[in-house]
Amino acid sequence: MRAIAEEGSFTAAALALGYSQPAVSQMVRRLEQRTGTVLVERVGRSVRLTEAGQVLARHAVSVLSSLEAAEEEIAAIAGLRAGRVRLMAFPSSSSTVVPMALAKVRRDHPAVSVTFTEAEPPESLAALRAGDCDIAVAFSYKGTDLARGEESLEPFVTYPLLEDEVHLALPRSHTHASHDVVKLEELAAEEWIAGCSRCRGHLLQVCSDAGFVPRVAFETEDYVTVLSFIAQGLGIALIPGLILEHTQHPDVVTVPISPASRRTVYAVTTPDLQRVPAVAATLAALSESARSVGLGLGTCRSDIPDATCPGTQGSPIVQSAIFIT
Repeated sequence: MRAIAEEGSFTAAALALGYSQPAVSQMVRRLEQRTGTVLVERVGRSVRLTEAGQVLARHAVSVLSSLEAAEEEIAAIAGLRAGRVRLMAFPSSSSTVVPMALAKVRRDHPAVSVTFTEAEPPESLAALRAGDCDIAVAFSYKGTDLARGEESLEPFVTYPLLEDEVHLALPRSHTHASHDVVKLEELAAEEWIAGCSRCRGHLLQVCSDAGFVPRVAFETEDYVTVLSFIAQGLGIALIPGLILEHTQHPDVVTVPISPASRRTVYAVTTPDLQRVPAVAATLAALSESARSVGLGLGTCRSDIPDATCPGTQGSPIVQSAIFIT
């Protein structure tokens, strides 16, 4: 309608738009059918817009400007000149894996905005399912499902990042503190300090496998508090290696347990979101950060191939995410 108003005929409008004259005529007829009124009146060999046609032509200016702005904004997101990623991660990963990853995204893609919220896996996976976050960093212990039976993981894509070994934390004065390895069955008489719901479930399971039910004296999700309680002789605890990367206490000793126990840390997203360039770039940064942290822990699980991690094979999903970036 705008071209017809400016050019004065269907033929000239078609030429300006790169269409055929019959195509322009057909478009006008369809518009008139949809609006239920006449939009163009023929005056000799030329045409002019009716009042309704003039309304459409006037709105075309703002409509086309909005479309151009939308195209530019989408192009910026696709080219990592813009974009937003909402990341949720559990506490021990938020002090180890996450900061290095966020720094890499900011360094490599300064126009990409990553917002961060700390949350344990049940909450973060629920937020991902509800569309309230784009990537969840979660974990599961060996022998348990990442979803823990809460809901199916069917709509999600999971990226194993690293293996995190569980240690026994004891007061320095404890009789087992000098042991190279402690068998769990030797701890049946101890009082325990439990962490988050998943960690508590893991404690109950490994102790059950060792033939006893642990006496849980205290519960807290704050591992600084856990270590302080242990230092005062109030109990013992199982603590993941990620915690020990940055949180230690001079009066607490950590010892490997037998049988050994580990948890796997994952980055979780959806099949559609993993194709978004900003999300793919953040996944890549998380994987690179996890390799560095994992090697420091003596483990390496990231599915992105790296010469420093012998034998690691990249999954097609993660490789495609790196390709997108």
